[in-house]
Amino acid sequence: MSEPQNTGSGAAAELRPVRLRDALRRARIEAADRTGVVVDLRDAEVARLEILNEALDPLFGQIPEKVDLFDRGISHGDTPRLWIDVVAHVMMGRDKRIYRLVQDTRFGRTVLAESHEVAAIVDAVTDYVARRLVEREHALMAMPQVAPPATVAEKPRRSRFWPFLFGFVAGAIALFGLALFASLRDL
Repeated sequence: MSEPQNTGSGAAAELRPVRLRDALRRARIEAADRTGVVVDLRDAEVARLEILNEALDPLFGQIPEKVDLFDRGISHGDTPRLWIDVVAHVMMGRDKRIYRLVQDTRFGRTVLAESHEVAAIVDAVTDYVARRLVEREHALMAMPQVAPPATVAEKPRRSRFWPFLFGFVAGAIALFGLALFASLRDL
């Protein structure tokens, strides 16, 4: 059951805001506080990713300059990310304290590693970079060309001009004959 309501004018004045302007001011302050919390969380995520980025400097310093496979950088947005290359990045987990190394594949996103520790993620990124470098080496290796078997002797190719000319002349003669037949029939 509900409690009986006091219909007195003093109680109603205490429950209602005095003016709409005051209520709007309180609502704006509450919204700013919530926005401030979200901005603080995003700033904390970016700061953690910057710490990881600095820890990865020695690894990326060892990659030869001629290898342009990796493009490391932090993207700021709704979900800040530390990009390793075009398909792999590190993002923070839901609790904003766990690092998550993920790779985008054609079947969806795959989590390669998760940890609260920077060193564990550095090791996982190192393994990922090594695998990508090996894949690059395999892709750049020249495949030996297989010669066709020597037992099959190719016939010399004939010119295609003469069959074309023969077909053209045969078609012209057929049209001439058809026109001659049609004209003799009309007589």
